[in-house]
Amino acid sequence: MKRGVRYIALGMLLAFSMFLTACGTSGGGSADAGEKVYVVGTDATYAPMEYMDDKGNIVGIDIEIVNAIAEAAGIKVEYKNYGWEPLFSAVKNEEVDFAVSSITITDDRKKEYDFTDPYFIANQLILVPEDSPVESFKDLKDKKVAVQISTTGHKVVEKLLGKTSANILAPESMPLAIQEMIIGNADAAVGDNFVLLDYQKNNPNVKLKTINDDSFEKEYYGLMVKKGNEELVEILNEGIKKIKESGKLEELAGFKVE
Repeated sequence: MKRGVRYIALGMLLAFSMFLTACGTSGGGSADAGEKVYVVGTDATYAPMEYMDDKGNIVGIDIEIVNAIAEAAGIKVEYKNYGWEPLFSAVKNEEVDFAVSSITITDDRKKEYDFTDPYFIANQLILVPEDSPVESFKDLKDKKVAVQISTTGHKVVEKLLGKTSANILAPESMPLAIQEMIIGNADAAVGDNFVLLDYQKNNPNVKLKTINDDSFEKEYYGLMVKKGNEELVEILNEGIKKIKESGKLEELAGFKVE
């Protein structure tokens, strides 16, 4: 009789252990056991679009929009901060399922990655010291210009100054590019309008002004997916469609996105 009790107890212990093991594979507690959690890569240095709050959480307009897309599409997401350039290889190597980082949809990028429908519209902007004589993009022709490396702002400035110009300073992040201008290593910084306006707003003691130029075209942000992953693009596009129709996207972006 004692042996039978011992076997029953052992069986219950094994069953309980298997239960705990199953619970430990639930995607970090953010989803039910077995439910897919999509890993979203970003460069969290791009306020107000994506940045780290005081508690170390990745937040921002892009993040709020993706959360809304995920909810509408019925999927779970979690975020990982990769930095700008490593983000592209992370998508290609499937370290993340997709990326959100104010990524402009361009013909060159579409050769290597797939994109969702646009969810945000922006354009380039020039940031200079308040007493700068610069009044237009062409005025930067003989100036030193800071940009974030491998961004559309970088490409725009390369067209003006030349791809190999020594007058282009291209650090890893937009805050570093702005800092290059503030400390005098560059005469201007060029980047996405929402990011430069946010910096100016949050740093009123730094005397700066922004310049919009009619030559800057509208840029459309999309979620970036590994080439060929049509299933995920369809899932995300369905979420984008739903939040456009409900008005949620306009609420989060601050304007209507067609």
